[in-house]
Amino acid sequence: MLDKTIINEFSHVKPGNVPWRADGLRSFFLYKDLGVADATGGRVIAQLVKANPEFPPTGGGTGWHRHVADFHIVYMTKGWAKFMYGDQEHLVEAGDCVHQQPGIVHYLFDYSPDMEYLEITSPAAFGTVDMEGPCAVPPPTPWR
Repeated sequence: MLDKTIINEFSHVKPGNVPWRADGLRSFFLYKDLGVADATGGRVIAQLVKANPEFPPTGGGTGWHRHVADFHIVYMTKGWAKFMYGDQEHLVEAGDCVHQQPGIVHYLFDYSPDMEYLEITSPAAFGTVDMEGPCAVPPPTPWR
C-alpha cells in the first residue's frame, strides 16, 4: 500500500506552455521540466532534452560517466543520438527506448541537430559521476 505521507499529486503539463531551459546538466542541451518531480516529491523526474542549436557536437559530448540513479530511461522522440554503453556503440533513433541500468558507464558522443528525447529518472535529483572510459569514442558527424 502507498504511504499517504509521500507526495503523489496529479500533474498535467502541456509542454508547449513550459519554456526550454539552458541551466540543466549539460550546456549543449536544453531542458523542459514536465512537472513530475514536483508531483512525486522528487522521487521521479520526467523531462524533455534537446540539442541546443548554439552548441553543435564538437567531439566532447557528455564524456564518460555514470548516473547515481535507481531507474533511467531515454525515449528518443526526434532525430538520433549515438551512445557508447561500455565498449558498444548504439544508434538511438526516434521511437527507440533505452533503459540505462543503474551505474552503466556511457557516453553520448554524437547527435542530430533535431535530437529530442524524453528522459525519466528516479530519483529526480540523480547524481552524475565522471568515469574513465573502456575504449576510444568515434568522432561526431559534422553538422551542415
